[in-house]
Amino acid sequence: MTESLLFGLSLFPYLGFLWCLGRAQAPAGICWGFGLTLLFVAITIPAGIAAQKFYGESLANVDGLHGGAELWLTVANLTLVLGARRALQRKIENQAAGE
Repeated sequence: MTESLLFGLSLFPYLGFLWCLGRAQAPAGICWGFGLTLLFVAITIPAGIAAQKFYGESLANVDGLHGGAELWLTVANLTLVLGARRALQRKIENQAAGE
């Protein structure tokens, strides 16, 4: 099995995970964060192709493209952290109001 085939097949479990998050009514920030992680992957693929085509290098060796792609991973992670923080704060507030 080639790397590209394995990578392509790994998309289906991740999409299933996102679907389950939506069905479980996970907090919006968490759903958005994991969705942005998928966007990071979608941006990284063409960036890697461009690095190879225009520079003859892997994406990791082309700082401008690599940094731009990694920016989206940073945004996704920040969104996840803030979404989890907001969800925990709401839970604490709801528990305090119920006491």
